Amino acid sequence: MPRFYCPTPLTPGDLLDLPASAARHVQVLRLQPGDVITLFNGGPDVPGSGGEYEATVTQMGRSHVQVQVGAHTAVEREAALQVHLAVGMPANERMDWLVEKASELGVASIQPLMTERSVLRLTGERADKKQAHWQSVAVAACEQCGGNRVPRVHAVMTLAQWLKAQNPQDAAQPQRLLLTLRVESVGLREAAHHTASAITFLSGPEGGLSSAEEDAALAQGFAPITLGPRVLRAETAAIAALAALLI
Repeated sequence: MPRFYCPTPLTPGDLLDLPASAARHVQVLRLQPGDVITLFNGGPDVPGSGGEYEATVTQMGRSHVQVQVGAHTAVEREAALQVHLAVGMPANERMDWLVEKASELGVASIQPLMTERSVLRLTGERADKKQAHWQSVAVAACEQCGGNRVPRVHAVMTLAQWLKAQNPQDAAQPQRLLLTLRVESVGLREAAHHTASAITFLSGPEGGLSSAEEDAALAQGFAPITLGPRVLRAETAAIAALAALLI
């Protein structure tokens, strides 16, 4: 059954015009009145929502689709561990791929970062458009994989700005892990606390983080970890870590 993200409160029995993106998708699939779809609204725009709803197409217009919301099913397919990914943005289409696969794996949020070695540099309107694009990639990934909670893709920041907002003295903060080639790093599974309910995982772009950037992260309470002796691409390393933590 086709699944669509609908970032609005949903109530069984209501008649609802689907958001433009979902309506276009329904039209592309050539669905007709009477066809049944699945809606979900868990994500950054509707805090506290979850599960999924059956809905029936009632009207098909040239630019809108109306549905009647049906029964709610309190099903969740999310990981018990919340992993927040902070990543130096890889260039070209690799960031799109990273966002898609991270969302499929069940990442809780994604923080795109500009670092000293970043090839991709984004500011102003271009950064805003990329953030919106990556958020739509996350939505599409959740529609496909069955996830009912869309991860938030945060606005692009520099690593320095982001680290400044981290408080190493705050016990309520998630456990912090830094991917690094430093000799003192330990294996990911060894470093991750079995009792942790949330982890922030920091990974660099192509070429990794600089020594100064790693020092700054360590000073903010990040623990150095490794994924083994092989050197992975920036996007591969982030996804490998998420898979190890979430699957």
